[in-house]
Parts: sequence; structure tokens; C-alpha cells
Amino acid sequence: MFFPIPDFKGFDFFPHGTRLPFMKYKGLALVMSVVLMVGSVALFLVHGLNYGVDFKGGSLIEVQSKSGPADVSEVRKKLNDLGIGDVQIQAFGSDTDLLIRVEQQAGDEAAQQVAMKKVVDALGDGYVQRRIEVVGPAVSSELRSTSIIALIASLFAVSLYVWFRFDWQFAAGVILSLLHDVLLTIGIFSLFWLEFDLSIVAAVLTIVGYSMNDSVVVSDRIRENLRKYKRMELNELLDLSINETLSRTVLTGMTAIAGIAALLLFGGEVIRNFSLAMLLGIVIGTYSSIFIAAPLLGFIGIKRDNLVGGGSKTAPGAEKSNKKEPAGAV
Repeated sequence: MFFPIPDFKGFDFFPHGTRLPFMKYKGLALVMSVVLMVGSVALFLVHGLNYGVDFKGGSLIEVQSKSGPADVSEVRKKLNDLGIGDVQIQAFGSDTDLLIRVEQQAGDEAAQQVAMKKVVDALGDGYVQRRIEVVGPAVSSELRSTSIIALIASLFAVSLYVWFRFDWQFAAGVILSLLHDVLLTIGIFSLFWLEFDLSIVAAVLTIVGYSMNDSVVVSDRIRENLRKYKRMELNELLDLSINETLSRTVLTGMTAIAGIAALLLFGGEVIRNFSLAMLLGIVIGTYSSIFIAAPLLGFIGIKRDNLVGGGSKTAPGAEKSNKKEPAGAV
């Protein structure tokens, strides 16, 4: 049986020949990005992060009310009277769910277990336990250290890769854009006091990989055009390269955002901050690959002779004139 197949060739998200003047705003974009990076660092140093149990140590218990919506104020009053230090109570998910965090108790693990038993006894039979996590101070300190090492090592490895594949000017742009993505994500978590735990570190490392991939695509096109158009003015060439990869950059970002938005909306409270970090990182990473990594080359410049295949400078379109004419051509 024959089924006709429609002849659909797709469409261009950005038409061929699009020439958006990105380099016209490179100065403004870089100044704004530096201000946001400095602001994120200042916010982190002054305000800090809302570390989860993974990094701070202590206990976390998720409970659900058996009889209607949970009364946060009543639960807070009960637990504050127990004398177990700082207790944070957060409503999340449905109106029957509560997340209770208890600070690390002085003493050994037995003291932490005693504090958890006090919490469970104070809640009584009106709440059912759904999840309990306990992290000691030694483990939380080690997790903080290894997370910082992982972030620094990933940034170092990425910059080395770009340096060896392209040139140090490209590496400078990529490392600045990656720092921009990481710092702005951390700054947003500090500003809105969102919980920062190991899942957010995983999200930030994923963001580094995504942003680097995007920047490498743009850098590869820039290098290709530097070899092809050896007399084209650098800013004009950067505009051309970004526009030629713009459709790929935006569509890849939109595809990733669509999947992560579904996780953010329907994935539940447990992975909500992880999904939010990923969403922020992809949006910020798409911006940085266009307005930071490439435009930085417009400021620091690049010697075309250093590129493989560089050397003699020819005008745009001269490649055609250098080709050998077929026999009998006039």
C-alpha cells in the first residue's frame, strides 16, 4: 500500500543572510557582564549561600500531614521549644508536605539521632515520615572541598582544551564566558536564598560543558572565516561568524530549555532547584557564547598568521580567482 510522503524541507529559524550587528554592542555587553560578575561575587561574600544538608551538616526530614493542610506556624512553635538549635521549616509541593531541617548538633552522631527523635515525637501521629537524611560535619566539609575542586578542575581543563585546539585568545574568551555563567548562577541562588546542595553543583558542571560546546562551535566558525576572509575587518568577521551559527545556537538552547522546563514544572520539589539551575545556566550560557566569548576577540585581537593555513592575505572572494581555470577558458 502506498503512502504519500510530504515533501517538507523545513524552514530556517534565521533566514540566510541575517546580519545582526552584535559587535556594535560588544562594549556594553562586556561592561554589563563584568558588573554582574562582580555583583555576584560581592553577593556571595556578603550574603553567602543557603547551603543544604550536604554542605552544612545536620538532618533533613520530609513529612506529610495525615489530616488536611499542614500548619507551618504550629509545627514551628512545637519544634522551637525543643532546644535543638536552628530548625528551618519549609512548605513545598502540596499543602500537606513539610521539609524540616535541623542544624548539626554538638557531639557525635548519637546526639543528632536524639534530636531527630525529639522532632518525630513532637510531630506526633498527625504526620507521616517520607524521607530522612543525616550528614555529619566531616562528610559535609569534604563534600564542600571536593565540589570546589571539581569546579576549578573543569574550568582549567576546558581552558586548556580550547587553548590547544584554537589559540590563547579563544581560550581567554571561553574561560571568561564560563566564569560568567558559573558566577551569575551562584549569584542568583544567593540573591533569592535558594537551597544550594550537591545537585546544584552537578547542574553547574553540566552548564560548563554546555556553554563550552556552544562557544567551541562559534570559535570554530570564526577560525574558519579567518582563513577564508583574510582581509575582512575583524569585527565584521566576528559578526558574520556569530550570525552564521546563530540558528544552531538558539535552536539548541530552545530544545534544551523545553526539556528542562518540563522537569521544572512537573518534576516535583526534589529536583526543582536543580532544574532551575540548569534553566538559568542554559539561558546565561547562550548569551555568553554570543556576547562574551566571541566579542572578546574584538578587543584583544588575533594574529591570523598564527592560525594553521594562515600566511598570505587575500581579499574576500579572492579564493575564487586563485583557482585554476579550466582548459579553453577565456
